[in-house]
Amino acid sequence: MGQTLGRTAALVALWRQLRAAHHGGPGLGTRLRALPRMVARSLRRQQRYDGLWRLTLIAAALLYVAWPVELIPELFLGPVGLIDDAVVAAWLAGAVLSETGRFLEWEQRRIS
Repeated sequence: MGQTLGRTAALVALWRQLRAAHHGGPGLGTRLRALPRMVARSLRRQQRYDGLWRLTLIAAALLYVAWPVELIPELFLGPVGLIDDAVVAAWLAGAVLSETGRFLEWEQRRIS
């Protein structure tokens, strides 16, 4: 049951962020260009952006999806072995979109 909620929450977050970008929010290119600035601002001592924990989770999810040892379950289980990767990839996409949107709002408040 917890796995279903996690998968549903990841897909809902991804859908909401894609809709927000489509309805006047920052586009995907703007969000991706903000990633290096977000990492740099999270690592600063002064005027720090508070997204370091979320960035750590995003990096861990990226490593999980890209880890070469993870290919073994897919060889034995076929498509069933891909479900965990799909869930993590959906969460990763939603988290990146959500966090970059939050960062861009934070950055805009600092400028104004």
